Amino acid sequence: MTTLTTHTPLPIPPAALAALRLRDDAGRPCLPYEDQEGGAPLRCCLRRSRPGELIALVSYAPLRRWAAETGVDPGAYDEQGPVFVHGADCGGPAAGSGQPFAQAGAVRAVRRYDAAGRILGGRVLTLPEAAGEAVEQALEEAFADPDTALVHVRAVEFGCFLFEVRRP
Repeated sequence: MTTLTTHTPLPIPPAALAALRLRDDAGRPCLPYEDQEGGAPLRCCLRRSRPGELIALVSYAPLRRWAAETGVDPGAYDEQGPVFVHGADCGGPAAGSGQPFAQAGAVRAVRRYDAAGRILGGRVLTLPEAAGEAVEQALEEAFADPDTALVHVRAVEFGCFLFEVRRP
């Protein structure tokens, strides 16, 4: 089933990816490797890796980068964590690919931030069979608050950042 996507999931921006492929946000060098099994959630193209692809696990600070772009100080909400990316440019997500990493049974945290980079709140969401529709509904609820500037969607089991959505 195709889900109407009204909120655009954003991958890590190309300029940030270029920097992360040299040194990550923790200052460590990027060390790409061949993915033997596949299935890693890639934040560069918002899909799962395939066996044999060259990927890297890097530390990424999404709110820090957004704050620098918008001229705010995220303060204590600045955090960094591990994300998977392709070892080289992949061209980004396929057009019209819908909500990424939305599979039934997955548990997601939908965290809202205001224009100053402060957390407004969030919710935990266990995805039903209509997973993409459930993510869309959670984003609709998040942006119903006019103070919400952006939303981070995270995997609860590892706490890692999956993607961001900005106010439409």
